[in-house]
Amino acid sequence: MAAPQAPKRIALVTGAGSGIGRQITLALLREGYGVALAGRRQDALEETVRLAGEDGPNALVVAADVTDPASVKQLFAKTRERFGRLDMLFNNAGIFAPPVSLEELSVEQWKAAVDINLTGVFLCSQEAFRIMKDQSPRGGRIINNGSISAHAPRPFSASYTATKHAITGLTKATSLDGRAYDIACGQIDIGNASTDMTTLMKKGTLQADGSTKVEPTMDAEHVARAILYMDSLPLEANVQFMTVMATKMPYIGRG
Repeated sequence: MAAPQAPKRIALVTGAGSGIGRQITLALLREGYGVALAGRRQDALEETVRLAGEDGPNALVVAADVTDPASVKQLFAKTRERFGRLDMLFNNAGIFAPPVSLEELSVEQWKAAVDINLTGVFLCSQEAFRIMKDQSPRGGRIINNGSISAHAPRPFSASYTATKHAITGLTKATSLDGRAYDIACGQIDIGNASTDMTTLMKKGTLQADGSTKVEPTMDAEHVARAILYMDSLPLEANVQFMTVMATKMPYIGRG
């Protein structure tokens, strides 16, 4: 059996053990990327690599906590040690708080969402900057998973919506600060991609008028293709914001 070819581009994906993160990781590996898979659960990350089949040898599994600065530093150090550089970071790790009204959300639940959904993106972007600004060729691309909730909330989603709105501001600031180092930063806002994380939507989703309705979904492969397009551009070009959503989902006109 021939040894796998050395990857031409290197990516790091957070939250790679499930959902969108898993789908993106599999797509990147199919395209010949070397991919560092980050997530809290080693077994889930290893299952993603198993699903990659013959593309698996170009994967690096690193159990990491994006809320912990030391863990994030170790994640990026291991990525550079294995692959020598980093061309793309997909900041994807995130959590939902329990679906309760704002006044019922605990401070602990609020802080957990902020730590993972926002601070984790900040910490990972910092480490990506440190690698990308000093490598040769210089630069790279950071893509943040913003979500439709970066534009419009669902009911009972105060912490998730607030953090995703904050990601939009962080994306803009990262894009601006990255100019000096040829680091491009964009955001993809995803609506109703069908993954193992969205199976409950098939039973119905709470609407702003209090009703519960089954919402249309789309194949997550469309999201993967969109991210591959974003990363296919030369660093002189950037998709600053992109929305990829199920055509008939109740987002335009939500409420």
